Amino acid sequence: MSDKATLEYNGKKYDFPVIKGTEGEHAIDIKTLRSVTGGMVTIDPGYKNTGSCESSITFLDGEKGILRYRGYSIEELAEKANFLEVAYLLIFGALPNRQELEKFHADIKEESHVDEEMKKILDGFPKSAHPMGVLSSLTSALIAFNPSTVDISSEKDMYHAIVRILAKFPVLVAWTLRKKKGLPLDYGDDALGYVENIHKMMFKKPNQVYQKNDVVIDALDKLLILHADHEQNCSTSTVRIVGSSHAGLFASLSAGISALWGPLHGGANQAVLEMLEAIEQDGGDTKKYMAKAKDKSDPFRLMGFGHRVYKNFDPRAKIIKKAADDVLGDLGIEDPILDIAKGLEKEALEDQYFVDRKLYPNVDFYSGIIYRTLGIPTEMFTVMFALGRLPGWIAQWREMRLRGEPIGRPRQIYIGETARPFVEVDLR
Repeated sequence: MSDKATLEYNGKKYDFPVIKGTEGEHAIDIKTLRSVTGGMVTIDPGYKNTGSCESSITFLDGEKGILRYRGYSIEELAEKANFLEVAYLLIFGALPNRQELEKFHADIKEESHVDEEMKKILDGFPKSAHPMGVLSSLTSALIAFNPSTVDISSEKDMYHAIVRILAKFPVLVAWTLRKKKGLPLDYGDDALGYVENIHKMMFKKPNQVYQKNDVVIDALDKLLILHADHEQNCSTSTVRIVGSSHAGLFASLSAGISALWGPLHGGANQAVLEMLEAIEQDGGDTKKYMAKAKDKSDPFRLMGFGHRVYKNFDPRAKIIKKAADDVLGDLGIEDPILDIAKGLEKEALEDQYFVDRKLYPNVDFYSGIIYRTLGIPTEMFTVMFALGRLPGWIAQWREMRLRGEPIGRPRQIYIGETARPFVEVDLR
């Protein structure tokens, strides 16, 4: 293949280098386009054909259903690693040895205290406030209690900032849930593992001893791993572009949380449960709604099936389907909503219309089922997504800053009014 691409316009030719990724991806490097053509730019709404950066964190092949973190397959990581190992891998580029992992966890536990005045900020929110708005605000508020900027040239300073947010963010997530449920705010237990401690902080009742459930912890661990990073999606791109202005880590993460809040991104698993609840209220006839989904004239959309990136089965869905089955089997919960979900899943996997179009259940479909089974309110689903995505956001922010990437500044094609004279108010 040629190492250059040629653009021809108005009788002139312009050559641009072609760069190649380690997995065989090719990209035309057009960073000199404006200067060599005298002002021409490309336009690509949604950036679906535009690479914003070179990254060594996550590889995704939607056609083949491949997802790898730092070269490791998502299937192997979900089976053999825990969330803290995966977080370390994403952020620092290699799986930790036992000594590194133990130090990482110990350093996180050392930073897990959240200033008591943060509770006053939380108290200012009504119980009706959406948890994502609360979480974004609390993450921003951390800046006030940790005002020093991160010296990216200092490995020690960078490490300390990373450990600090990995320690405090789960506390904010747990507090957001407990505020919603009217439970007293709880701190963790240093004797517990990272994910087990998150579960305790979220669910421990004030009058009960915390009981660990290995099936539940394993499912939660897998969910967090599967959501830890997903290449240059909307929220990750937001974290990088905000960070490119040299905004701090906490401010960049808060922006990412806001981007994730949208129903087309992190809100998808919430939309799945809302759809299931609507089906139940309408009598629970899954065949009726499968027919509506296939009717092009019907506005109904079957949420949780298919994926914008994956044109095959979402590799994360294969993993989390088993975890969902394990949790449902272990807890033995009878819930008409879950029965409807299982009915839709069975019909979609057997219906030729969905099979031909590769509209398989995706990770959002199964994650919503697990969260409901665990007793997590629907509005908290996206908060759980943010908890899982935290190490990916950190890794992307760190990579962007260490690579010295320029401030993000997309161009546009202006389609408004041309120059016109100002008209005095009485003459308009």
